[in-house]
Amino acid sequence: MSNDVLSKLTSRKFWLMIAAFLGSIGASIAGITTGNDAVTTIGTVCAVLSAAIYAACEAAVDVARIGTEKTTKTLTASGKDAAAIIAGTGSDVPAA
Repeated sequence: MSNDVLSKLTSRKFWLMIAAFLGSIGASIAGITTGNDAVTTIGTVCAVLSAAIYAACEAAVDVARIGTEKTTKTLTASGKDAAAIIAGTGSDVPAA
């Protein structure tokens, strides 16, 4: 199992989504068995929404992770680059 799959299986957001999805499916089944179309519709909509909200949360986490990686990469320098940045003589450093 890869680390990405393992991290998903240990995620609280993932298990909360699974619980919401299963609860919504249960509501849909209850609505079908009792003939209550409103409960069936609500259960179906909630099942779709639980998956959509989980996807949006994961997207937000990915955006935050990418922003952090960009910052880390921007601040990483070595050798001549680091010396130029410290001295303020690098080509990317604006003139004072």
